Amino acid sequence: MQVMVTQNVEMDLDITNGMRGAIVDIVLHADEPQMTPINGVIHLKYLPLFVLVKLDRMRTSQLPGLDASVIPVEAVYKSHRIRYKNAEGSDVTHTVKRRQFPMTSAYVFTDYHAQGQTIPYVIVDIAKPPLGGLNLFNLYVALLRSSGRETIKLLRDFEDTIQVGSWCGPSR
Repeated sequence: MQVMVTQNVEMDLDITNGMRGAIVDIVLHADEPQMTPINGVIHLKYLPLFVLVKLDRMRTSQLPGLDASVIPVEAVYKSHRIRYKNAEGSDVTHTVKRRQFPMTSAYVFTDYHAQGQTIPYVIVDIAKPPLGGLNLFNLYVALLRSSGRETIKLLRDFEDTIQVGSWCGPSR
């Protein structure tokens, strides 16, 4: 499975937010019981110890004991504060902690994560997003990630109002 690192893991090795690669193995917890798939799904009792990912590129060619460009990615803790008013109108704050692997599926991602990368084949959706906006900078980043004009596909036609309005301002 193709994955993308979602935070800076190891800056010295260039394992940073937006780095892409493929999962080569998942190392399970030592206490994980014997698994039997149920309808093709395996339910784990414990979070895996780490996921081995073969990166598309990295500064070191090989870490000791691993194949070239393969790195172990461990789960990280994230904390989030949730603030809301309860039924009585008082402010309430809770902290939620979760543990997850700092990566996501890399088949689809935003222009933000695509910056600085060359991607062999690019499909670009240039529709106005439901929230926020779209401008020429977004299109520039998305379209220039491809290795050439022949490897770009657009999901829909350009909307003139998006391109012109974003850079030129109001017409005179």
